[in-house]
Amino acid sequence: MKAHIYLDNSATTRIDDQVLEEMLPYLRDRFGNASSTHIFGQEARAAVEDARREVARLIGADSREVVFTSGGTESDNMALWGVWRSGDRVGNHIITSRIEHPAVLATCKQLESAGAEIAYLPADASGRVDPELVAKSINDRTILISIMHANNETGVLQPIEEISRLSREGGILLHADAVQSAGKIPVNVANLGVDLLSLSGHKLHAPKGVGALYIRGGVKLAPFMTGGSHERRRRAGTENVPAVVGFGAAARLALQRLPELGTRVAALRDRLETESKNRITGVRTNGTPEHRLPNIANLAFEGLEGEAAVIALDLAGLAVSTGSACSSGSLEPSHVLMGMGLRPEVVQGSLRFSLCYHNTPEEIDSAVGILSEVVGRLRRLARRGSA
Repeated sequence: MKAHIYLDNSATTRIDDQVLEEMLPYLRDRFGNASSTHIFGQEARAAVEDARREVARLIGADSREVVFTSGGTESDNMALWGVWRSGDRVGNHIITSRIEHPAVLATCKQLESAGAEIAYLPADASGRVDPELVAKSINDRTILISIMHANNETGVLQPIEEISRLSREGGILLHADAVQSAGKIPVNVANLGVDLLSLSGHKLHAPKGVGALYIRGGVKLAPFMTGGSHERRRRAGTENVPAVVGFGAAARLALQRLPELGTRVAALRDRLETESKNRITGVRTNGTPEHRLPNIANLAFEGLEGEAAVIALDLAGLAVSTGSACSSGSLEPSHVLMGMGLRPEVVQGSLRFSLCYHNTPEEIDSAVGILSEVVGRLRRLARRGSA
């Protein structure tokens, strides 16, 4: 297979070599169950708690506030269902946005079947949810606000700090999906003012199948899974020790690399955007450039069909996407870009490029060359087809 340039890191990242090295002993020799009392179990337990401290440090939390899950989707489900089932707050009203990850939107649909009233707020053309809309949506039955920290398709950061002031004033819990932002920019739960925060390992060079939910001390949450006393009775089930160890290692590395991600990776993203616009006509950036992650560029190409472009680019050696991997294969247009009020033809011609710590300037330059050739060819074919 020809060498591919991978610019779909928002879908998943490769396991960092150092992360894998730290995981290997727990796949071979240190295989104990972390709930067992013998030396094998205690060795595994110590590793889990070390990892918990590293994940907590990444987001400025106390390690006792971190619960390990199977990933971001479970963390989102655990947060929403946990608040709903806890019965700690009187009401049935939940506020979210139209640009949330499918893990939140699909869960909200299920909550509606259980009797919840959901307010789905739009984003503006910049890709941000207006806090004033949140304020107007709050009523005396509102028990939870769930707004993502950074959008997975555009990379646009949401005004969580402003929304948190509203939630605190109303005595309402605030959940934020930080699956894309954690490890890419500084994330501090105290500064954000959130009560619940979702994380995922495979977005920051840990393995798939592990995530975490931050639960602020004092917040009552119904257990998402029952059957044992694991994770302080928050989530039953034997811990995936090797993956948890990997998550902890990745969190530690991400914290160390944050300054470089904010400069070098952002410069590579800007290089990709600038050179694409210089070499290809009719290209625009979706979402505000002022409030976004350093590693994501969502570009709209005039006269392009996004899904066809993804296939053609892959054949040419460049891996990108049209949006969330969880929606891959769907014929529906991006709900995120539609939720921003963009025209259907703009949504149809949009591609997401997501970089990581390991990408190089040479890869970006090659990617722009491939992109220029493929977009030009597809546009020519489209013109012939319409002639």
